[in-house]
Amino acid sequence: MTLPFLERLPPNDVEAEEAVIAALLVDPEAISKVSPILKPPDFFREQNRWVYEAANDLWERDESINQITIAHELDRRERLEEIGGQTYLGDIIRHLPTSVGVESYAEIVKRVSTYRGLIQAATGMLQLAYEAPADIESVFSRSEELLQRLRGGENFRDFVHIGQILQAYLDEDAEAVERRELAAVNTGFGDVDHLLGGLKREDLVIIGARPSVGKSSFALGIARNAAIDQGANVAFFSLEMSAEQLAVRLLAAESGVDSTRLRLGGQTELEERRIIRATGELAGANIWFDDSPTLTVAELRSKVRRLAGSHGVDLVVVDYLQLMQSDASWNGRENRVQEISFISRTLKGLARELNVPVIALAQLSRAIETRHPRIPLLSDLRDSGSIEQDADVVVFLSREELYTTREQWMAEHPEMPETAYPQGVAQVIVAKHRNGPIGTVDLRFRQRLAKFEDWRLAADDEDLPPDEFDQ
Repeated sequence: MTLPFLERLPPNDVEAEEAVIAALLVDPEAISKVSPILKPPDFFREQNRWVYEAANDLWERDESINQITIAHELDRRERLEEIGGQTYLGDIIRHLPTSVGVESYAEIVKRVSTYRGLIQAATGMLQLAYEAPADIESVFSRSEELLQRLRGGENFRDFVHIGQILQAYLDEDAEAVERRELAAVNTGFGDVDHLLGGLKREDLVIIGARPSVGKSSFALGIARNAAIDQGANVAFFSLEMSAEQLAVRLLAAESGVDSTRLRLGGQTELEERRIIRATGELAGANIWFDDSPTLTVAELRSKVRRLAGSHGVDLVVVDYLQLMQSDASWNGRENRVQEISFISRTLKGLARELNVPVIALAQLSRAIETRHPRIPLLSDLRDSGSIEQDADVVVFLSREELYTTREQWMAEHPEMPETAYPQGVAQVIVAKHRNGPIGTVDLRFRQRLAKFEDWRLAADDEDLPPDEFDQ
């Protein structure tokens, strides 16, 4: 089937392009006004694109931009005659010998270029649809990736004066102010929130730990607290555990009945009441699980955007980052760092695009186990690449009891009483905080429930019978 509209000339405005080129030829400062808006591929006529490329290169080399220097640059590239020589450049100047309004002309060129990009993306979607692959989810993901790549290429944002920002802040209506109250999603752990000021929207938060320390449980606790205590909508992506396993963990932590007893049955009447009560509490929470074992960044972005459109999203959790895949084909161990860097940049972009905090759990290297003291460092992030650069907040979890028995600890700390042994103590180490302080917070970790708690809320003895926890 041939679609008649595809046979038409793509949207373009050659006159606007020539007005931009004329401004570059007569005003050396014009390039600084249009370069944030336009890239060479935005030009429809090839000759104009070549001239703009030459002007950009001259600017990057800090050389003058005028008719003579551009002609020389084009000649050096053996393109001067192809565009029509000096005559072509001279005719453009005679036609519009001013740089007034160059930003408006540039925005016109950018706009029609975007329309051409939309046509190209739509053509790609048509091709995908005609191929009719068995996995329709991959078609949606690829289609949304085409559109997102196009949207990401827009460059209409520019400097905004602080006066405009403050005025907009003062002019907010009551509804906007109420919405801004959820500008930070609280973790639900008092001392952690005091240190971080909550999880800020647009922030990428990395939570790193060695296996079995409890990073999944910690993330589940944050998701639970945000959903139940703040009414937040949480998207939780688990590449390692099934949705059923996560739900049982949450139920165990909420009811105070450990997951083994939940699976095997045989609960007491009191435990049954707790389970029923906890189930009702959790069922009303807006937590959405996706347990796809293989997940690309494009698929994650596609799913989050659909959830945001249908229910809204206030927090995204990814468990965990190193299990994700990029959309490109990466070969060889040496490229894994680049792949993880691409994934972390994409997650940061998603946080900004949807205006939500994104939590990505990350595995730490074994290096921590050979150090004394065993305090995690930013360099311990496996395949780190640019994770620590992209992240706004980096939090590490550490539990000394995993590495040291009570006897070993007493031998290393003879001056301390045996009761000081850090059983059930988890350290939350804020190693990077782009907009605030760093520091360490101690939480209680209840092993049998895989649950983190504030010390002020924790029971005195983790091993108390279940009915005593309910007092």
